[in-house]
Amino acid sequence: MSDTPSMTFWDHLDELRGVIIRVLVVTALGAAVAFCLKDELFAIVLAPRSSDFITYQLMGVEPFSIHLMNIGLTEQFMIHLKTAFYAGILVASPYIIYQLFRFISPALYDNERKYATLLCFSGYLMFMLGTALNYLLIFPLTVKFLGTYQVSPDVANMLTLQSYIDTLLMMNLVMGIVFELPVVSWLLGKMRLINAVMMQSIRRHAVVAILVVAAIITPTTDAFTLFVVALPIWLLYELSIVIVRITE
Repeated sequence: MSDTPSMTFWDHLDELRGVIIRVLVVTALGAAVAFCLKDELFAIVLAPRSSDFITYQLMGVEPFSIHLMNIGLTEQFMIHLKTAFYAGILVASPYIIYQLFRFISPALYDNERKYATLLCFSGYLMFMLGTALNYLLIFPLTVKFLGTYQVSPDVANMLTLQSYIDTLLMMNLVMGIVFELPVVSWLLGKMRLINAVMMQSIRRHAVVAILVVAAIITPTTDAFTLFVVALPIWLLYELSIVIVRITE
């Protein structure tokens, strides 16, 4: 992108159009590759439904397997498309962030560009960390508890593929966004809008707010899943206090 000051509004608009086209093309290519690698993609996606998953192996969980079923004529194909599209976005996300930063950075001063680079890198890292934590810990524990819970041996669980995939993708997205809390806190601390003393003084209120947020984003209504989701958010809040104190 040219950083000359002679670029007009329409030049910037044309450059933005080029950025959007490149992002869409790369995302589409990533989604197409993920769509073609169906067996490998769903081997990863469906792994938490079996006791062979690495998290269960490390925890010494007794052998179990959750059977998934499909009840719609087009559901499996549409789920395949949706999952491949999500994977395409996830794979293309570094390129997407790079293109957006490359478009915006010429308008920033040197010190602003330095902080913007740190913000983009840390934000992406925390989002991926939240996604990984959900896939490796929070979602498997949720699946294990709810997928095998029975009020009576006479009542069998029949879980749909749609429910499984929707829960996984939704929790991945939500935990990725929640993990941005330290980054947002650092930014607000840099802007002197918050400080560590303020965050400590409202800790009890923050815990209540965390429980409310966890209850909203939790796909089920049981206390176990609520605790599993709320605990990482509370730890992130405590980490944010430390980060803001260091920033000060």
